[in-house]
Amino acid sequence: MINLGQMMRQLATLSLVYLLRLTNHASVLARSSSAATTVLLATCIGVSVIRVADASSSDEQRGSGQQQLTAGKLRSLGEVALSERKYDEAASYYGQAIKAEPDNGMNYYKLYSVHKRMRSLSAALNDITRAVELNGTKADWRIQKAKLLVNLGRCDEAHEEYAEALKHAGDAKKEKEIVDGGKDAGECSRLTQRAMEAYQSEDWEGAVVHFNQVLSYTLDTPDLLFMKAQAEYHTGDHYGAISDTGKILKNYPKHIEAYELRGAAYSRLNEMDMAVKHYREGLKLDPEHKGCKEGHRFVKKITKKDKKADDAFEKGEYQKAINLWWEAMNTDISLLSFVRPTLLKVVKAHIGLKEWDKAIEEAKKHVDNEESVEGLHAMGEAQLAAERFDEAVRWYQRAMEIAPDDRKRECQQKVEEARVALKQSKEKNYYKILGVPRNAKLKEIKKNYRELALKWHPDKNVEGDSEKAEKMFQDISEAYEVLSDKELRGKYDRGEDVFENQGGGGGGGRRHHMDPNMFFNQHFQHGGGRQQRGQRMHFQYGG
Repeated sequence: MINLGQMMRQLATLSLVYLLRLTNHASVLARSSSAATTVLLATCIGVSVIRVADASSSDEQRGSGQQQLTAGKLRSLGEVALSERKYDEAASYYGQAIKAEPDNGMNYYKLYSVHKRMRSLSAALNDITRAVELNGTKADWRIQKAKLLVNLGRCDEAHEEYAEALKHAGDAKKEKEIVDGGKDAGECSRLTQRAMEAYQSEDWEGAVVHFNQVLSYTLDTPDLLFMKAQAEYHTGDHYGAISDTGKILKNYPKHIEAYELRGAAYSRLNEMDMAVKHYREGLKLDPEHKGCKEGHRFVKKITKKDKKADDAFEKGEYQKAINLWWEAMNTDISLLSFVRPTLLKVVKAHIGLKEWDKAIEEAKKHVDNEESVEGLHAMGEAQLAAERFDEAVRWYQRAMEIAPDDRKRECQQKVEEARVALKQSKEKNYYKILGVPRNAKLKEIKKNYRELALKWHPDKNVEGDSEKAEKMFQDISEAYEVLSDKELRGKYDRGEDVFENQGGGGGGGRRHHMDPNMFFNQHFQHGGGRQQRGQRMHFQYGG
């Protein structure tokens, strides 16, 4: 058959020959320079056309050479590419072999092996199914199809395929392999049925057990893995749900339900930032997805109120903080991973308000729900603030009993602090004198000292019980001198002697070594600075 290049060359050659024959009339052409030029131009064009035709013919011949590769040669090239792990190239060669020999099952089997290596199991199943359709007597092919069906969780079909393979086993060894494979497929099928029954009846613990058994047979079953993750979520195994949905998203990054479930699991663990992140990933895929929208809205509502409450607490607006925290907790009171730590913050706020009984009540809710070191410490702190020192010691000791080894030292320190407070309560309690909790900051200590010093200053109590006022004024000044000094306060909190020759950690007699009136004047002159040498100040009342 003459190709296009050859036809072009023949036409160009004929044209050139015709033009050259005109040279027989040279005498005529010689009389006309324009005619000679025309002949020369035509000759050049003809030669150019011949060259183009030759090039076209060569390209077609090379292309024809490639198209003429046999299916066997293409399979060989595919095997070389496969051995070099050039999977896309191997798949291309086997695809061409299929076009060359569409009724040869071997071509489909080879393509199946590539797709399986690429973990494109659905495509691999299509390939091996076609191979078996073209040559159903090959037991090995049917065995491979059955194994792949099990990997995909289609165990009923796998069991049927093993039964067909058994008809073409050929030898005892192959027959044993098929029988064993059939048993595994049958067991996988039975376990799948049990898992589905447990899942549908909301027997979540049973579902997890059976899905785990099924998944030990399978390789790529995102639907079964997702149902297992749902069951784990309902049993409270939120870490398990996060792990399994993570496996799904690794292979199926557009699985929106996995994003939703993962977000919900993170929220149950009070990892709100991660929850928001996954809900947003789901909403990128479908901005109107109901589950992701509701989950995102829920998390943002809680975190917003919690943040406002934290800010209010830092400003000393304790009641506002309490109200906001309860609003956040009541959004879903079953969300214990959020409610429990938030309840501890509520306890601190009540202590800040000096509502000791309420603080103890909220701490008890935490402990009654489940004992923890944090909850027991909160209870101890509330009891300590309420000056129930025996109770504080007891709660701190209980915390030490259940504490892990890496927290024993911390708990022991709490016990010692409570014992010191108990001892000091029977002597002179500087915190009680100033009316501040043991964890009070310097600003609060200074504020209370100023108020009490003004109230009990001897100059203001000349007509009343002057002796009592003098004693109170001395105690207030002594308490402030100790608690306003970081080093002295540390000694006092540890139960050590604060002043020389004290002998008893704060009890009995006057131990401060500064005149109370001088101490008062130093702290009440302009700007709170120290009095200049030789200057005496008297507080003026009535304004």
